[in-house]
Amino acid sequence: MHVRHLSVVDFRSYTSTELPLEPGVTTLVGLNGQGKTNLVEALGYLASLSSHRVATDAPLVRFGASQAVIRGAVVRDGRESMIELEINPGRANRARLNRSPLTRPRDVLGTLRTVLFAPEDLALVKGDPGERRRFLDDLLVARQPRWAGVRSDYDKILRQRGALLKSAAPVLRRGGRRGARTASELGSEAAAQRDSALHTLDVWDSQLAGAGSHLLYARLRLLRDLGPFLAAAYDEVSAGPANATLTYKSSLRAETAERIAAGEVPEVDELESEILATLAEVRAQEIERGVCLVGPQRDDVILGLGELPAKGYASHGESWSFALGLKLAAYQLLRTDLGDDPVLVLDDVFAELDTGRRERLAAMVADCEQVIITAAVPADVPTDLVGRTFSVTLGSVSERD
Repeated sequence: MHVRHLSVVDFRSYTSTELPLEPGVTTLVGLNGQGKTNLVEALGYLASLSSHRVATDAPLVRFGASQAVIRGAVVRDGRESMIELEINPGRANRARLNRSPLTRPRDVLGTLRTVLFAPEDLALVKGDPGERRRFLDDLLVARQPRWAGVRSDYDKILRQRGALLKSAAPVLRRGGRRGARTASELGSEAAAQRDSALHTLDVWDSQLAGAGSHLLYARLRLLRDLGPFLAAAYDEVSAGPANATLTYKSSLRAETAERIAAGEVPEVDELESEILATLAEVRAQEIERGVCLVGPQRDDVILGLGELPAKGYASHGESWSFALGLKLAAYQLLRTDLGDDPVLVLDDVFAELDTGRRERLAAMVADCEQVIITAAVPADVPTDLVGRTFSVTLGSVSERD
């Protein structure tokens, strides 16, 4: 798989630009703020419908424009597909595949797969659990695009349940601290309101457990498959064995959480039952706090080096190696699963690495079908990995001799 051509209109700093691409290595060179990362961000958006830099679409549209357009020609097994995306802040985005409109933009997922490594990825090691959850879920979707629908459904259920916990809090809390009270103590109307709210909460509990169990099961299987690739990639990047590990930290009841942390992957039915049981145990706390305390959105992935967690113990160099190892492991997993090389994007990475890690990374990616590199100056990139080079200056792209 490779991208033959990328074009953007009113995307970030670009009024309009065209970038011809080919298999092998392409390097985009330009000082900070000139627009290099905007181009690889557009490429990533074609693959994932999201940005690695911002959580909403509005910043992606050039100031003063009403929409942005990204087009990419993707070649896979000798056949070319054209992806076209319209980004419309405040309105529904639109997508076309081979000039045909799609009902949902997410139907383009899987046409292009990319793995991007950028300085922001250091947050995978040093940041909060949300960074690691998003990494897993994004990789799930890259591996099997149908998980985009499961994520979307789960997020909707989570929002609705959270809204109920907040809006019905005054009703649910009546007599809650001293346990359930009789209808005569509460008053018949108040008791009916509370019973109705509790029934609605039971319905949302069931839906949360149903969707959450599938998402959790998929994450656990993914983590099990990813682990060996991570161990190998970290050892190669760091030039020595270090026993890099991934451990899933679940919000379920202690016994189940311990089994999961030990690497066990319970079946979906068991996970659904466990989510319901854990929700029942923490219901009083949820009502008191007005937030959902159980489910995949409360989980974390513990990154380990030997016997210690990487977060808080790994050196700066080790943290870089771990973040890079995660992305290279994702690349190798997708390559093995799909039989195609994803497009590998290295955004301003080499300047952050010492000489040894630069050389080892260059050797590791030399056989990838397509690698796109951004750098402030050519000297940042190992000489045997430069390839076709473009200069990026104030939103203008030109090929260098």
